[in-house]
Amino acid sequence: MKPPFITRLSLTNYKSIGRCDLTLPPLGFLVGPNGSGKSNLLDALAFISEALNTSLEHAIRDRGGFREVCRRTTSHINPAVSSIEMHVDFNLPEIAQHGYYKFSVAGGLKWSVMKEECEIYDQTTKSPHYFSIKEGRPVESSVAVLPAAMSDRLFLVAASGLPEFRPVFDAFSSIRVHQLNPAVIGEMQKPDAGAFLSYDGHNLASILRRFSPPERQHVINYLSKIVPEIIDVQPSEQGGMESLDFLQNHDPHVFGKSHVFPASSMSDGTLRALATLVAVFQKREVSSLVGIEEPEIALHPAASSVLLAALREASQNVQILVSSHSPDLLDNPDIDPSSIFAVEKQEGVTRIAGVDDASMKTLKDKLFTPGELLRLNQLAPAPEVRDSEELLEVREE
Repeated sequence: MKPPFITRLSLTNYKSIGRCDLTLPPLGFLVGPNGSGKSNLLDALAFISEALNTSLEHAIRDRGGFREVCRRTTSHINPAVSSIEMHVDFNLPEIAQHGYYKFSVAGGLKWSVMKEECEIYDQTTKSPHYFSIKEGRPVESSVAVLPAAMSDRLFLVAASGLPEFRPVFDAFSSIRVHQLNPAVIGEMQKPDAGAFLSYDGHNLASILRRFSPPERQHVINYLSKIVPEIIDVQPSEQGGMESLDFLQNHDPHVFGKSHVFPASSMSDGTLRALATLVAVFQKREVSSLVGIEEPEIALHPAASSVLLAALREASQNVQILVSSHSPDLLDNPDIDPSSIFAVEKQEGVTRIAGVDDASMKTLKDKLFTPGELLRLNQLAPAPEVRDSEELLEVREE
């Protein structure tokens, strides 16, 4: 199994998240009730990717402005200023590099990038590449001549023109988070030349068309275990628009007794399962990390084990982070307890951490599966050492 791309993720004041510091495995599960803030952690990863692919301004505006992105604090030291901070430790095993990337954005009526740092250690040359930018001004760098820095943009975009930092930019900009929408997937869509499955899955036909025959068959094999009647799925064209045709065998005892159904007539669970499989089995060079929100929705409980098997196989090639509140998906004693992150919201603040000691011991001893503990409401985040507001005030002093 390849090491995960993101080994550590630390967030402060992002949406409802006060503070979290997670060590991420190749396959991780965010588990908690509806509205607890699971989506906000996945959105933080999408925020980084979107800020690099488009612009920081677009990523903030797309989320309703900085006041909606930044969690409102109760700091008495400087209540007019709020900030978000992101720190990511990463690993690029293909080129023998690892390092960290972090930035903070602060603002009242206006916002700006207060600080941005990146450090890459090359295990082959044993030399570091780094830059540090503060309020739009370079502080230090391993590169003699840097491109211009601006306080309203992430400097990594400009640094991507330098060969030392291009692999890091490519990896972070290829993070993809999905909240798959069967209603959109089932509609006729314009052909899409993009390399990535879209956030809602609307370009599924275009992406599946670019899969090689063995890659597509691998996806169909998993899908046929989830929906046994499905024999094949083929992209189709009509009037310059694309969709999907599902070949189903209604009578397995009669050879050739099959029918073709358009995507619009398929169940939500079938469309969501297909899109999930396509998202995670895209080639590693396409995505560095795939986040999926509640892929088990509308699936029969018996199909959850097949979906889990697909996620576990795919995580050998691409890092996967899944949000879920389904006991059926987690009903497996072989799930690594350290891959489960409990999410809860108290007084409007989301806490995310590995499960508490009692639950961890129960899981390691295989007395219960994670799904069974979830049914019993016994998956709680481990306590934090210090509250996020206290940390904020210490930084501001």
